[in-house]
Amino acid sequence: MSTVLVIGASRGIGFEFARQYADDGARVIATHRHPDDAGKLRALGAKTIELDVTDETGIAALAWHLDGEPVDLAILSAGVSIRPRTEGLVAPTASDFDFVMHTNVRAPMQLIPILAPSLVQAKGKLAVLSSRMGSTALMTSTGSWLYRASKTALNNVLKAASIELGAHGVVCMAFHPGWVRTDMGGPAADIDVRDSVAGMRRVIAAANASHNGKFLNYTGEQLSW
Repeated sequence: MSTVLVIGASRGIGFEFARQYADDGARVIATHRHPDDAGKLRALGAKTIELDVTDETGIAALAWHLDGEPVDLAILSAGVSIRPRTEGLVAPTASDFDFVMHTNVRAPMQLIPILAPSLVQAKGKLAVLSSRMGSTALMTSTGSWLYRASKTALNNVLKAASIELGAHGVVCMAFHPGWVRTDMGGPAADIDVRDSVAGMRRVIAAANASHNGKFLNYTGEQLSW
């Protein structure tokens, strides 16, 4: 039985990852920010860990929860954006900047070193949820530029991790999940969350060393950084 760790499983894409992997018989460890979210994850059969990814103490405690056990797949799904969406070169407030960058960038930089021993032990896979909006080469709009900057930084974090962890047999990938109908994506988005997650799962299942350090669409196509 494979062990799948989903960071940020309370809702949306993270919850769907937990649901689909649990339905397929994986041992799922799911983190949630609020105590009220634990029940629905336990109903899936997941082991739950309360974790706010902006809390350094909570992140440090994750190592204790894992207790050195192998993790076959770690998915970093936790992420935030600012609403309403900004257009143009609108300077972010200090609080908005800290909120987005701490959640989308600093948290993965703190989590990945903690997860590394468990991933190396299993020669597992690491998937981070990025966005096509983080691609510098594909950028054609200034909309939500704070979110864009955070996902570009996350891509660099993933790429750096792939260099070190790839040498130990871990496959590290950044994913664009598509524009998904979730609380973040909104009801007008064009992809159902089940289809997005199913697509990413197919890519993850087939991934090998050649996928390490790649930025991928949920359907498997490689994206430009």
